[in-house]
Amino acid sequence: MTRSTFDGGRKKRGITRVDLAYAEPASSENVRNANRDMLLEIIRSRQPISRADLARSSGLRPSTVSAIVEQLIDERWVTEGTVARTPRGRRPTMLTMNDELVILVADLRPGHAILAVVDLNGRFHARESILLPVDAERASIKMAVAMQAMRERHPEKTFEGVGVSVPGRVDPETQRILLAPNLHWSNFDLKKTLADHLDLQVQMDNDANACLVSELWFGHMNGIRNAVLVAISEGLGSAILADGQILVGRSGMAGEFGHIPIDPEGPVCGCGQRGCWEMFASSTAALRYHAELNPKMPAAHIEDLLKLAEEGDAQALSAFERQAKALGRGLRLVTAALSPEMIIVIGDITALWERLAPIVEKEVANLMLAGPAPRIFAASDGELARLRGAAALVLQRHTGHPRSGRAEQIRAGNGESKWKQEGEALPSAAE
Repeated sequence: MTRSTFDGGRKKRGITRVDLAYAEPASSENVRNANRDMLLEIIRSRQPISRADLARSSGLRPSTVSAIVEQLIDERWVTEGTVARTPRGRRPTMLTMNDELVILVADLRPGHAILAVVDLNGRFHARESILLPVDAERASIKMAVAMQAMRERHPEKTFEGVGVSVPGRVDPETQRILLAPNLHWSNFDLKKTLADHLDLQVQMDNDANACLVSELWFGHMNGIRNAVLVAISEGLGSAILADGQILVGRSGMAGEFGHIPIDPEGPVCGCGQRGCWEMFASSTAALRYHAELNPKMPAAHIEDLLKLAEEGDAQALSAFERQAKALGRGLRLVTAALSPEMIIVIGDITALWERLAPIVEKEVANLMLAGPAPRIFAASDGELARLRGAAALVLQRHTGHPRSGRAEQIRAGNGESKWKQEGEALPSAAE
């Protein structure tokens, strides 16, 4: 293979940057798994697609593509459908994702959970909300029972696994919930309870990471290698895409900007510290601002406050504007630390984004250390993003090292990455 110099840390003219921290032997099994996942993702993003087009898009040999496609058909991830019309030659059989293969997902929140059945294309076949007790053990059992009942209502579907979006940090090695201040859970093994009751593989991650995976799978992040997603609900979480990798850090704790104190005299946070960023920029903060403005009739839930704002209530609008200003100021933590190309905001606040975006953008622009501010935009509905992201966690069955993200593989369906032929060196996730 032709060698050349490095260009900004990226591959240039066939050169692969090797991440020595996560280097693994390039076994043929590793290569096959990487190729398998890439082809699955190309099929998902470009269906219906022929085997020949798969080979052209992936850069793999037709024989390799054919073998992997047969494996995907045997595993029921992919089905053969219509025969395409061509001006000449053999008519190809088109491949699509199997709509009968679905995933049980849960968006875990304080006091309740949203459960859903999602197919491989991100379509919802069922969705419901259940109330949960505060106790982690009792809550996990109630979740498992409700998910099993939902599963039994769809006997015609094949359930591949369970994905869970968690408002806290999940250890990537053990999958235990390490920190969830708003749930008041710590070091809890939710995965074991769900796996034991449902007899399915279970994948879990922080809700911000799940949202970022959702945006990569189903959103519009083509060509973006450096981004931060800020998920706003009861708390404030963030996920980091750095040079094409989703960063999770030691024990999955990377990205907790919401728990960085910005005012030592501020309110006590669920993490035990005073004045954390989420205490000023979360939905909980917006409710507190409204209660200060209208102590006699404070909004009880964020949905109530949003309704008031949409009706033009001055105090509700003032509360959200104060939240937006705190969000923009706190984003200095993100821009100074990571210098992203893009900041994605997702959650309750985006319902008023047309009004609030200028406030956030002005604060960010005024606090930049140097250079232009990153592009800031509001993503799709937070609840749907968390649920779709939980499904995508299960779709990524063959991951690399747990601390290195798979953003490049995820975007491979859009033609941005090509893996090696079987038997060649496996590129790093950052390639």
